[in-house]
Amino acid sequence: MPAAAPEVELRSSPHLHTRRSVAMIMRHVIYALLPVAAAAVWFFGISALASLVTAVGVCVATENFLSRLAGRGSTVGDGSVVITGILLALTLPPGFPLWMTAVGAFVSVALGKMLFGGLGANAFNPALVGRAFLQAAFPSAITAYTPVLARNRFSEFIPATLTPPFLQPPPLDRWIAQARVDAFSGATPLMQWKFDGAATDPFALGLGAVAGSAGETSAVLIALCGCYLLVRKMADWRIPAAMLGSAALASLAFHAMNPARYPDALFTLLSGGLMLGAFFMATDMVASPVTPRGVWIYGSLMGLITVLIRNLGGLPEGVMYAILLGNAASPIIDSVTQPRVYGHGGRK
Repeated sequence: MPAAAPEVELRSSPHLHTRRSVAMIMRHVIYALLPVAAAAVWFFGISALASLVTAVGVCVATENFLSRLAGRGSTVGDGSVVITGILLALTLPPGFPLWMTAVGAFVSVALGKMLFGGLGANAFNPALVGRAFLQAAFPSAITAYTPVLARNRFSEFIPATLTPPFLQPPPLDRWIAQARVDAFSGATPLMQWKFDGAATDPFALGLGAVAGSAGETSAVLIALCGCYLLVRKMADWRIPAAMLGSAALASLAFHAMNPARYPDALFTLLSGGLMLGAFFMATDMVASPVTPRGVWIYGSLMGLITVLIRNLGGLPEGVMYAILLGNAASPIIDSVTQPRVYGHGGRK
């Protein structure tokens, strides 16, 4: 009898050529995110913790349900859905209503991941898909920020956190009074610069002692945790290097033209969600290019778009849209940066 033909196993990306499994890489990404999540809880208290637990729980439940509904085993074991939940929670204000967080978590997994076919097939970063949906659906709630290091953050929820669905959240006056913080305007450093021209101390930005989304805390800590992934070679160092470098150069150019209107490069790098986006979202293996030249173009494009939106657009922050646009451009960047096949002529 003729020998049986060898079986060929076809898998979607990411394609790994080492002994590292997808689950192992995802586990290390979770390890790198845990200090950032812990810092968010330290700065904002039990409301940030509840947001993290809700986002991760709903993401896991949604993927498990949809996987079984599609007639295949649950895929939550690879750990990628846990990362989606953590990242989504870190992009939200710490007092964001939990029911809205649950809606965003469902959208992140259902529309941002499973609709495309699951891990390895998603065209966009799933957490940012959910965040973009929440930005459009609940624009007021997603820009309602609370003070950092409030005295009562571990004994009381931020009032809006437990707001029932479709009801107006209670006022913050009493909670802020008990928080024993200085006068709080409800603005983040980016909002203060954008609308008031007020700068924030770089030391406070680096340590995270500022209002903002849960993941805007401590740019230095986020960079250190991101470098852990780079050292372990579980993320492409060229993407954050290109994104941060492009943002810094663009900021220098704008600042040189009008220092009173445009912030300097240090403020740009340390403020908002740029560090979190550069190290943990832009480096998504599935949604980023694979060619060496492509990743430099990809990162540089996102850094430039971030600065353009911050400086010239109507929104104070542009990292989310920059990364989603970079994800959309990723297949095109790959196609135009493919190396020439040996023995063939150049492109026509």
